[in-house]
Amino acid sequence: MTKYLCVTCGTQYPPSDGPPAGCPICEDDRQYINRAGQMWTTLEERQGQHRNVFEPVAEGLWTVSTTPKLGIGQRAHLLRTGGGNILWDCLAYLDDAAVAQINSLGGLSAIAISHPHFHTTMLDWSHAFGDIPVYVHRDNAPWVVQPGDAVRYWDDAALEIAPGVTLVHCGGHFPGSSVLYWADGEGALFTGDTIYIVADPRWVTFMYSYPNLIPLDAASVRGIASAVRPYEFERLYDPFSLPIEHAAAAIVQRSAERYVQRIGG
Repeated sequence: MTKYLCVTCGTQYPPSDGPPAGCPICEDDRQYINRAGQMWTTLEERQGQHRNVFEPVAEGLWTVSTTPKLGIGQRAHLLRTGGGNILWDCLAYLDDAAVAQINSLGGLSAIAISHPHFHTTMLDWSHAFGDIPVYVHRDNAPWVVQPGDAVRYWDDAALEIAPGVTLVHCGGHFPGSSVLYWADGEGALFTGDTIYIVADPRWVTFMYSYPNLIPLDAASVRGIASAVRPYEFERLYDPFSLPIEHAAAAIVQRSAERYVQRIGG
């Protein structure tokens, strides 16, 4: 029995005798099927062909990325908090070197996932660190293709998973899309694909589908802005862009207003 991995998005599927008929996460109109068609690999096949790179970006904060890329190519964030280390979002690739590096930083106490495109090999990551909890908003449960006891579904508007570390349900990109608020210093927001930093760092944007350039509706954008409004944060981090270092909370609200005006809301 083999746990197949979608080459395009990096999602891992339950053990089976042969590859799945398709990847519903890529078949969804927020993602896409590779032009060469649906392709599969396994984490075992990829061992030694990639490595995970850890880069410190602020006090107690690292990015983790895979080179060469596997799946979408996102960065995860490792937060070193007083209540234990938290991995925000997940990567498809995992090896012994990555586990050793994280253990040298104090291990992991929990994983939290923003949306289904980053579910990837989350259960393997959980198991590697002692079957730690993986927090997924319940509205994203239909896209959890490999269930497991480590998956902890949450339902509320917000959930504190460690002192000063709060998951916030925003919706938008996916029904259960969430962000992570870290009340560290002047505050930081980690957004997955819910809020995206654009080329001009004075602004952010919001999309239903990024690869297919499908905009988000005005009501959803207002909902995202409303969900994060109670939180004070200077910094904002997404999975691909350079961070916003100052006045991020105001930038999010201003960007939402601009977006709604331009989309005709």
